[in-house]
Amino acid sequence: MKMYKATSPHPRIRGIQVKRLDVHADERGRLVEILKRDEPFFNKFGQVYMTTAYPGVTKAWHFHRRQEDNFFVVRGMMKIVCFDDRKGSPTRKSVNEFFAGEHNPIVVKIPPGVFHGFKCISDTEAIVINTVTEPYNADKPDEFRLPAHTKKIPYDWSRKDS
Repeated sequence: MKMYKATSPHPRIRGIQVKRLDVHADERGRLVEILKRDEPFFNKFGQVYMTTAYPGVTKAWHFHRRQEDNFFVVRGMMKIVCFDDRKGSPTRKSVNEFFAGEHNPIVVKIPPGVFHGFKCISDTEAIVINTVTEPYNADKPDEFRLPAHTKKIPYDWSRKDS
């Protein structure tokens, strides 16, 4: 398993893992193995869902108390951002961003308690497959939200041209 190393002014948030994926391509098309139950990266299965974002759209912020997310961007490009606000965490107040999608096939594993969100940074709709460790419970959702542009999280979603 190849691990992905992103550059960031902050340390990698404790519990976040990123796995670089191999793309097997030939004249017929492509195949990418996202998660396998016999690899250390995999925890357990709850459900799989697909979500999308249109160009320039930000979907943030939320965290889960029990659920672990495994994001894989199938189409387009996403900027996935994580913020650690867990009391007692050695990486508390750290922000990590990952650029995932067609040009960088990775899976980003986000542990419970870490705020996260994403922004579509491609010219086309981005499609995300999320394999989570807990099934969704509509009567008691394991999801706690803040607005995308809150001052409680030190992150600016705008593009950084430098």
